[in-house]
Amino acid sequence: MKKYKITHKITADFIAEIIVNEDQIDSSINDLIEYKKPNSKFDYTMLKGTESVTQTNYEEYDEKLINSDKERISNK
Repeated sequence: MKKYKITHKITADFIAEIIVNEDQIDSSINDLIEYKKPNSKFDYTMLKGTESVTQTNYEEYDEKLINSDKERISNK
């Protein structure tokens, strides 16, 4: 029986949260220092219902041989 690999490219809204000590930010001037942008230290929660599929591809999947030359089928 053939197997297929299905890949969805999605967009969604997330909340990124982290707990820090007061000496890790400067609250007097609203400077978050190294926490201005979320990174791998943050916990992420996807907001339910905000996901949207922007592209879907599927291709034959062979566990023995991974071949990037296989024809991919897309619904762009």
